[in-house]
Amino acid sequence: MSDDDTAQHRLIAPVVAWLAADAQPLGPPRTDFARFRSHLRPADVVLVEGRSRVSAVIQSVTLSAWTHAALCVGRLDELEHSRHAHTAASKLRAAGVDGRSMIVLEAELGRGVHLSPIERYADEHLRLCRPRELDDADAGRIVGFAVEHLGMPYNVRQIADLLRFFFPYGLLPRHWRSSLFEAGHGEMTRAICSTLIARAFASVRYPILPTIHRSDNGEMVFRRRNARLITPKDFDHSPYFEIVKYPFFGDDVARYRELNWQGDTRP
Repeated sequence: MSDDDTAQHRLIAPVVAWLAADAQPLGPPRTDFARFRSHLRPADVVLVEGRSRVSAVIQSVTLSAWTHAALCVGRLDELEHSRHAHTAASKLRAAGVDGRSMIVLEAELGRGVHLSPIERYADEHLRLCRPRELDDADAGRIVGFAVEHLGMPYNVRQIADLLRFFFPYGLLPRHWRSSLFEAGHGEMTRAICSTLIARAFASVRYPILPTIHRSDNGEMVFRRRNARLITPKDFDHSPYFEIVKYPFFGDDVARYRELNWQGDTRP
């Protein structure tokens, strides 16, 4: 890191910390985390309902509670043998992360692209999006593509764009206004996490929310969206991803009559 980069980092670090600071928890998680964790597979996409100031901005722009996306890349033991992930995995091991822990790759404001144990999100509202009919070979290619981008830094411009949401738009001089305001949620994806994951799936031509056109001969043709236009909620809405849920009382919903409801009064 150059002297200019170091000075810039010191200047921006307090702003990043303020934007990324979490509010109080959103209440009890809606998912049995132990089951969620044990069923994770490589190439699964984990959506998180964030609690930070950044999350509030993303929610207002994308009109969705899901503000963060992370890609499951496998167990720490496996990543330590990966050419691109070895260093990052070794740091997690040194920090006390269990070798059997499932690891997610995420792009985060202030940290860039990095690895985290899934246990980081044990107390959060989560959703698991699983690509349907994805074969093991392509799952490995998706993970490999993402892992190659470990260490990619965040863009300073993103911080300026986010900060402008905390000022009344009409009071800002026109030359201070970000293109973020003019282009809608598509430009917002520069500052959130889903772009890299979208690019990873595009590397094996796996659809998320493609646009569909009819060719001159009448055939339906799929056209990939620009990865920058993919937001976390698109994995939730995609017909090509299964939404996997792990409720606290198990999967046997037919036993709903046996649930113990405190203070229950039947109508």
